[in-house]
Amino acid sequence: MKFSVLVISLLVAALAVGGFFYLRDTSAPQIALNPEAGPVSAKKALLLDLQDSGSGLKELRVTVVQGEKTQEILNKSFDAGTIAHQESLVLSGAGLKDGPLELRVSAGDRSIYSFGRGNRVEQSFTLEYDSKPPTVAVVSTAHNLNQGGAGLIIYTVSEEPAKSGVQVGELFFPGFRQQGDTFACFFAFPWNMSAAQFTPRLVNIDQAGNERISGFYHHVNARSFPRDRIEISNNFLESKMPEFQEFYPETSDLLQLFLKVNGEMRGQNVQALLEIGRNTSPRPLWKGGFVRQLGAPRGHFAQGRTYHHNGAEIDQATHLGVDIAGLAQMPVVAANGGRVVFADYLGIYGNTIIIDHGLGLQSLYAHLSQMSAAVGDTVDKGQEIARSGASGMAGGDHLHFGMLISGLEVVPLEWWDENWIKNNISGKLAEIPGGAPL
Repeated sequence: MKFSVLVISLLVAALAVGGFFYLRDTSAPQIALNPEAGPVSAKKALLLDLQDSGSGLKELRVTVVQGEKTQEILNKSFDAGTIAHQESLVLSGAGLKDGPLELRVSAGDRSIYSFGRGNRVEQSFTLEYDSKPPTVAVVSTAHNLNQGGAGLIIYTVSEEPAKSGVQVGELFFPGFRQQGDTFACFFAFPWNMSAAQFTPRLVNIDQAGNERISGFYHHVNARSFPRDRIEISNNFLESKMPEFQEFYPETSDLLQLFLKVNGEMRGQNVQALLEIGRNTSPRPLWKGGFVRQLGAPRGHFAQGRTYHHNGAEIDQATHLGVDIAGLAQMPVVAANGGRVVFADYLGIYGNTIIIDHGLGLQSLYAHLSQMSAAVGDTVDKGQEIARSGASGMAGGDHLHFGMLISGLEVVPLEWWDENWIKNNISGKLAEIPGGAPL
């Protein structure tokens, strides 16, 4: 009797253990495709994500169906213990034609469920194959740029782009839809690029990944920029460098601290401006010429500066923007209408306000002592937004004023010239269907 009970107990335990393992994983793998719908092409890989946190992935099969044609493009097995996998699916060898297609994904795991066959999932995705690059037509005719200055191109695109704008070297200037299929794009002729190096390209990539790159007529005027010698005195180091000590607590030598700020921090600030430049309105927010702050010019745009200490050269940098000096803590006004997108401390610039005027065009006000405008404020041309000061890397009270295109500083002088704006900017925007003179 006792033996029978023991046998029955062992059988029950075995069944319980077997049932546990049999039912431990009854869930099929999870599938995610990006993109899961819409246009695709051979230029843009599809990302397929698989996950099975139970028994792990065992196999994957992907087929493409278009019309009467079915083609397997992937058949793969996984090593034991594979919980997650990402596959890049390329359609270039599938011989597809433009039009709808069906992508079928089948995946299985290593579960002993379903009498050892495991859990399986089959999922279909409906996509649109598109192999044709977008059609692009340049509408504007004159693109005249000064070295360090700005230009505007108006163009049309035949379909919704994933990326659209002008590429200049490593810099990309985004275009913005205005009316219908018409786009407007500010771009720049960088101050540190020669006329021979300046080869702007109009780039348009559609949602499927097809790319259209084209040149366009442009004329450039080379410019030379002034240089200046600046003596870094011990008095300057002792009065100014403590402001930056918190950023480099490991550097106690004031001269070494200056070199870090003038080099490393300056580079970080330039990158920050490029990031801030992305926060822009797709429509113009300004009107007419830009107001020039009252005061005497001191530092010039793209002015090369050589720094000396105790008679020896210690560093070099380029001053971007225009320094304007007047009375201490003089009122600083908005150069034109727009929206404040930055109002904070910004390294070498000190207390800084940046106003977005739309289409990537922004104005910068630096070395401020007080700021009366805050992020999100809408300001009018001539409205007081701050007071000048000597915060940041400033040797005395003044305003550092800058104009930026997608975060890159350009010559402010152009934007103070209403004739230049009319001939190069507002006249083009007014020709857009539904556009209005600025």
